Amino acid sequence: MSAVSRADLQARLEQAITERVPAATAAIVRGAGVGEKMLVLPDETVGTLGDPSLDLEATRGARELLVLERSETRSFTADGQLEPVEVFIETFPLPPTMLIFGAVHVAQPLSHFAKTLGFDVIVSDARAKLATRERFPDADRIIQAWPDETLAEVDIRPNTYVAILSHDPKFDEPALIGTLDTPAAYIGAIGSRGTNEDRRRRLTEAGMNAEQIARLRAPIGLDIGAATPEEMAISILAEIIALRRGRSGGSLTEATGRIRGEAGVVAAR
Repeated sequence: MSAVSRADLQARLEQAITERVPAATAAIVRGAGVGEKMLVLPDETVGTLGDPSLDLEATRGARELLVLERSETRSFTADGQLEPVEVFIETFPLPPTMLIFGAVHVAQPLSHFAKTLGFDVIVSDARAKLATRERFPDADRIIQAWPDETLAEVDIRPNTYVAILSHDPKFDEPALIGTLDTPAAYIGAIGSRGTNEDRRRRLTEAGMNAEQIARLRAPIGLDIGAATPEEMAISILAEIIALRRGRSGGSLTEATGRIRGEAGVVAAR
């Protein structure tokens, strides 16, 4: 790798963000070579920290942190050097995706609130009268299709959060079967406890194993007594936020430790 001007490196970073390519920068902030900086992309690196061994360690660290969606300072020691250097790795992961199956009433505020929180929002429903731009003005994509057709179009990533809201087995079960064996961070389904006991039984009969079924959060959301569609959407997003921050979702009155989570820090999964 050769040195690259700061302006060229910044231009490549901005291009990656615009094109929705995950990226990270690594900059030496203490030790030999302070100020050296490189850009880490999925299939290449741009620039150098001045030593091939440092570049390799920083690249590995950056790609690890991209999966965790977090930034941090790490210490590395270059080959032949006695003193470590501190490298600040700043990540620019893809936005999390909220994939909603079922264009029902709860899905409308969920789409709106999720978009406000920075999610890319995809709404899927085979019923053309429900899956419309008028009902979901905040959604990035509206897919009028059955769950298996939608899943053929959508890339389920480790930062994909799935909410299954249709209350209809012919929609719900294909969506569950199609997502429980993916790297999705969260899969939740609406319904009563009885409905979800039956759902888990049918998933077992359909060949899903216990580990896959254990991933299902159903009934979906935190127990806040939600009654309206808006309250139910808040309950769902509260559970997702707690999961992303590594929290239980319990009352702060009884909690210990830090009250606020760190923005941009997602719990390891």
